[in-house]
Amino acid sequence: MRKLRNSELGRISVEEFKTAAKTPIIVVLDNIRSLNNIGSVFRTSDAFLIEKIYLCGITATPPSKEIHKTALGSTESVSWEYVEDTLELVERLKSENVKVLSIEQAENSTMLNEFTPETNQKYAVVFGNEVKGVQQEVVSASDKCIEIPQLGTKHSLNISVSCGVVLWDLFSKMSN
Repeated sequence: MRKLRNSELGRISVEEFKTAAKTPIIVVLDNIRSLNNIGSVFRTSDAFLIEKIYLCGITATPPSKEIHKTALGSTESVSWEYVEDTLELVERLKSENVKVLSIEQAENSTMLNEFTPETNQKYAVVFGNEVKGVQQEVVSASDKCIEIPQLGTKHSLNISVSCGVVLWDLFSKMSN
């Protein structure tokens, strides 16, 4: 077995990314503190051809040296927009027939491995603050809460790890 060289990976250009058919997923970052986490979410969103990222509340926006460090240029490929109020954004997305999924440990949440996306449905996935999680008012306004099953002692994942797990799971289920 031989590792592939960068030239063998079939990478597309930023222009090709912008015109490519996107995975019908929108990422919403609700008050993310860490610029490294924000950059990692951009990079993961690029990997799975995510439609758009909304940066809300205290979440920093590009250009930023710290975001760029982990985003590695994906802030140029993935469409993004800053919206101050996460709840107003969630309500707007729902009015546009986007199903909103808060990624949170909550009463009556659905485990990620048990969630089946609807065919031809666009989803917005909301990831919350590193300490406080998704705001309760946003959780309450969501169509559903999705929880990542965790069996260890911590029951807590870094937001960038949660994003990777959730986007991969939804991407793989929606690609079938």
